[in-house]
Parts: sequence; C-alpha cells; structure tokens
Amino acid sequence: MTYVGAVRAALAANGDPRRAAQQQAYMKSDLPYVGLSAPELRALLRPSLVEHRFVDRGSWEAAVLELWDDVTHREEWYSAVALLRHRTYRVWLDPDLLPLLEHLVRIGAWWDVVDEIASHVIGQVLLDHRAAVTPVMDAWSVDTDSMWVRRTAMLAQLRHGEDTDTDLLERVLVANLDDTAYGREFFVRKALGWALRQHARTDPAWVRAFVDTYADRLSGLSRREALKHLA
Repeated sequence: MTYVGAVRAALAANGDPRRAAQQQAYMKSDLPYVGLSAPELRALLRPSLVEHRFVDRGSWEAAVLELWDDVTHREEWYSAVALLRHRTYRVWLDPDLLPLLEHLVRIGAWWDVVDEIASHVIGQVLLDHRAAVTPVMDAWSVDTDSMWVRRTAMLAQLRHGEDTDTDLLERVLVANLDDTAYGREFFVRKALGWALRQHARTDPAWVRAFVDTYADRLSGLSRREALKHLA
C-alpha cells in the first residue's frame, strides 16, 4: 500500500462524526473532516510516515500533490503537510520545491494549512537559500490574485529569530499595509501584526520603529498585534 493509500485507510477507520461536524463549522470549511484531534492525527500518521519512506523526490512530491488535489477530507491536507515537514525529507526543502508549495497555498487558501506551510516549510527553504528565495518572497508579497500568497510572504520568517532579514521583512509588510490591494483584509492585517509581534521577541526596537514609521498606514488590528507584548 502507498503512503496515500495508508493515510486514507487509516482516516476512514477512525474519527468522530460529531467532532467532524464541529471542526468543519469552526473552520468554515467546504471540505468535511473525519473528526480527529491534532494529537490523534499525529499518532495516526506516525506509522505511515515511518513505514512508507520515499527514496526519490518525484514520488514524494507526487504523494503530496495527490493528497492535496484529490482531497476528500481536510485531514488529508494535514497529512500532506506532515509529509512535507518530516525530517527524512529535509534535504528536499529547496527552491525547486517552491512551485509546488505555491500551488498548495493557492488551493488551500485558508489559515490552517497556509500558515503551516509558510512558517515551517517555506520558511526553512528561505532560511537555507536566501539568495534564491528572497526575490520570490518579494514577488509573492505583491501577488495580484491571492492574499494567501501575500500572507505566506509575510509569515515566512516567523521562526527565523535573529536570522531574520529585516530588509525583506520590511518590504513584504509595507507591500501589504492598509492602503494596498489586500491591505484591508482581516487575514492580511492579522498576518502583518503577527509577523511584527513575533519579531518583537528578537528586536523590539525595530518593531517599535516600524510601527512609528508607518503609523498612518497601519491598521489598528496590526498595531495592537505588533505591540501586544511590548510595554
């Protein structure tokens, strides 16, 4: 049995219909859920991730794409993200993966999957290959068709800490201030504030300066998020 087949068989044999309905309503998802908590899903996926190892990159990418494009339940998307993030395939997180990741973001188009891909997968690719990936993040930050692609560019450095490229961070955030194409969207405003709040853990002075510099173009939501933990 393939990884995809094993995942789907495991999902079909488990779950809670009542919880599934609650999860679907909470996430405002067109896709149904099986009805598993996050710890339950991780435990369910663990055997498949161990037993079905991919020895070539093409098959690995194909499995991710099959779970994404032929999805029947939202947990299949979570399973695809788990496969992308598995330590075994860390070596394949490089700029060549970006077209696939962009596809996942455009199709997924909701915070539960986009944020995981942005901060953990794309963030790692950016951290390891800054010269090649920085221009891509700049382009994504002004994407004309998807606020989720823009959100991805803003959140890609969430886990970078002291390695954050603040020049890039400033550019992608300024590209999404309130007077920009998607700047008044809640999920754009929230991401902007979140990115600032997270970087404030590393460099609060930089964040305060950013908020002061762009005060007249920054939404109240973004400002509150940015300064949330600053005295």
